[in-house]
Amino acid sequence: MKYPKQLSPLAIALCMAHPAMAQSLGVSGTLPEVRVVGQAMPQPLAGSDSSQLLSNVAGYNVAAGGGVSGLPVMNGFADDRLKIRIDGMELSSACANHMNAPLSYIAPKQVGKIRMLAGLTPVSMGGDSIGGSIEVESTAPEFADAPGVLRSSGSVSLGARSVDRSVSAALSAGVANDRLSIAYSGNRVRANSYRDGNGEQVLDTLYKSTNQSLTMAAQGSGQSLTLRLGTQRIPYQGFPNQYMDMTRNHADFANLNYAGTLGWGKLDARLYWQSTEHDMGFFSAERMGKMPMTTEGRDRGYAVKAELPLAQGGAVRLGHEFHSFRLEDYWPAVPGAMMMSPLTFLNIHDGRRDRVVLFAEWEQNLDARWSTQLGLRGERVDSDAGQVQPYNYMAMNAADVDAAKIFNGRDHARRDNNIDLTALARYEAGAGASYEFGYARKTRSPNLYERYTWGRGTMAMRMVNWFGDGNGYVGNLDLNAEVAHTLSASADWHDAARQRWSVKLTPYFSFVRDYIDADSVGSFNPYGVKTAEGKLLRFANHDARLYGVNLAWSLALAQDAGFGKLTLKGNASLTRGERSDGLDLYRMMPFNASVAVEQVKGAWHNTLEAKLIGRKHLVDSQRLEPQTGAYAVFNARAQYQAGRNLSLSGGVGNLFNRYYADPMGGVNLAGLAASRSGALQALPGYGRSFDVGLTYAF
Repeated sequence: MKYPKQLSPLAIALCMAHPAMAQSLGVSGTLPEVRVVGQAMPQPLAGSDSSQLLSNVAGYNVAAGGGVSGLPVMNGFADDRLKIRIDGMELSSACANHMNAPLSYIAPKQVGKIRMLAGLTPVSMGGDSIGGSIEVESTAPEFADAPGVLRSSGSVSLGARSVDRSVSAALSAGVANDRLSIAYSGNRVRANSYRDGNGEQVLDTLYKSTNQSLTMAAQGSGQSLTLRLGTQRIPYQGFPNQYMDMTRNHADFANLNYAGTLGWGKLDARLYWQSTEHDMGFFSAERMGKMPMTTEGRDRGYAVKAELPLAQGGAVRLGHEFHSFRLEDYWPAVPGAMMMSPLTFLNIHDGRRDRVVLFAEWEQNLDARWSTQLGLRGERVDSDAGQVQPYNYMAMNAADVDAAKIFNGRDHARRDNNIDLTALARYEAGAGASYEFGYARKTRSPNLYERYTWGRGTMAMRMVNWFGDGNGYVGNLDLNAEVAHTLSASADWHDAARQRWSVKLTPYFSFVRDYIDADSVGSFNPYGVKTAEGKLLRFANHDARLYGVNLAWSLALAQDAGFGKLTLKGNASLTRGERSDGLDLYRMMPFNASVAVEQVKGAWHNTLEAKLIGRKHLVDSQRLEPQTGAYAVFNARAQYQAGRNLSLSGGVGNLFNRYYADPMGGVNLAGLAASRSGALQALPGYGRSFDVGLTYAF
C-alpha cells in the first residue's frame, strides 16, 4: 500500500509558487505565475466550496453564492470573465443565476491540483475570457511501481463545523497494477443555515450536495488513456442573495483523455460531455413561495494540443478546440396563478453557443537569464436562440408580451471572430531576484443570458441575476464582445536558496473595450417593501479600467528544536474598477490583507491567521451596491499527523466572533423576505465556528 501525504488546511495558503517549483511539480511552461494546491482537510468557513481553495492568494476573492457555489474573482474580474476548466472540461452555467458555475461541480476533497494565472494568460490555457484562468485537476491516477504488483490505496475523511452544523464525509479507494488503474471518489456534505457574529441565523443558507466520480486509466510506453465518469446530485441549496433557490441540480459527465510522448514531441487530446438538469424554486420554511424554473444544459467538446520541443529548452504548442453549449431555460406554469399561467414561460429556447479555436504558442529561453513566450489564438463564436413566449398574452403581462413580440421579430444569430494575443518575458537578474512583464489582448463573447434573455416585466427581470445585488436584468441582442488590453509586471525578490524570505510585487492595469455592464431602465420595490429599492437593468457595453497591485511575502522566523519551524506569511491586494464615464464597477474588493504565523514541529502543523478588510466605500451606485465597514477576523488551526495513516485537524474560525458584512456578499434578500420591512442590507459573514476533521488513509 502507498500512504498519501496529508496536508494541513494551510497547505492551500502557500506563497506563490516560483516557476521552477511549478515545473518540478509537473506544470508545463516556465513563465506563468502558477499556484499549485494539494488536497486539504475541510476548510474553516468554506469546507464544501472549491472556490475557496485559493482564498489566501493575493488578488483572489470569492463572491458569495450558495454553500458550494461561490463565484471566483481575480483582480476584479469575476465568473464568466475567468476561464475555469475542470479536468480540461469547459463547463457553462446552466442557470440564470449562475448557481451551477464550474467550480461547484467538484468538491474540495476531490481536487488534486489547481493552477491559477491572473491577467496574462498563455493562449494555451484558454480563451473566451479576459481576467485569467483557473485549471482544476482531480487526483491523478496512481499505478503500481513494478509489474506483478497489485497496489491498493484509499482514505476516509469526516469533517464538521459548528457555525452551520455541517457534516461532511469523503471516501476514496483505488486498485492498480503497473498498467491499469481504477479509482472511486465520493464526497457528501449537509449544512444548516449559518450564524453571523451576533449569533443571528442568516436565513436560507442551508444546502446538501453529493459528488461521485470513477476513474479508469491505462498507461504504457510513455502514453496514457484516462476515462473519468461522474455525477453530482444537489437536492437543495439556499441562495440568500438571490430571489430563488436551487431545488435540484443533477449533472452527469464523461471525460476521455489521451496523453503521450512521441518521437516528435507530446500530444494531448481530450473528448468530454456533461449534461445538467437544474431546477429553481423554494424548498424551506426560511423562505417560502411557488414559482418553478427549469434549466437543461449540455456541454460537449474536444481539445487537441501538440508540443514540439526546440533547442535550448524552448517549445512550440499548437492546438485546436471545440466547445458546444446547448440551453433550454423555461418556467412551467403555476396552476391557479393568474400572472404565471397557462403557458410555459420560455426564457431561453433552443439556446446555442459554439466555439471553434486554433492557437499557436512559442516559448523560448534566449539565454541563461532571458526567456519569452508569444501566443496567438483565434476563436469563432456562434450563438443563437429560438422564439420565446410569456406566461400569457393578457394585459397584466403587457411588458413581457410586447418584449416577446420584439424579440421574436429580430434575427438572433450572432457571430464573433475573436483574436487573443499574449507576449511575456522573464528575466533572472541573479540568485536573489527575477522579473516578469508582459502584455495580453483577451476577448470574451457575451454568454447566452447576456444576449438572449428578453422579459421586461419586473418579475421576469428579477429572475435573471448572478450578481446577488437584488436587481433585475434583461439581455441585449446588440452586445459586442469584451476586449481587454492588460499590462502586468512582477518583481520577485528572495534569498538565494529561497528558504528564508521572499517578497513578490505585482502591479497590473487592464483597459476593457465594450465591458459588459448595465444601464438602468426602471426601478421597483423588492418584495413590495416601500422602503427597499431595486433597479431594473439592461446589459450594455461600456469601456472600463481595472487596475491594482498584489503583494505576497514569506519570512522564516525560527527553526530550532524548541519552536520547530516558524514562518510568517502574508499577502495584500488593492483593486480598483471604474467605467470610462466615472461610475464605479460592481463587486470590487476593498483593500485586504492576510497575515499568518505557521508552526511546523514534529507531527504538528499550527497556524494563527488574521484577515484584515478595509472599508468598502467605492461602490456601484447604479446597482445600489451597499457600502461595508472595515473589520478583522482571526482564525486558528492545528493539525496532528498521528502516524502514517491518521490525520486529525481542528480550528476556530472568526475566533472573536466578529460581526461583519461581506463586501463580496451582495444583499440579504432572504432577510428582507422574512422581515418585509426596512432596506436591503449587505449579507452578513460567518460567525465563530469550531471545526474538526479526521482523515484515515489505508
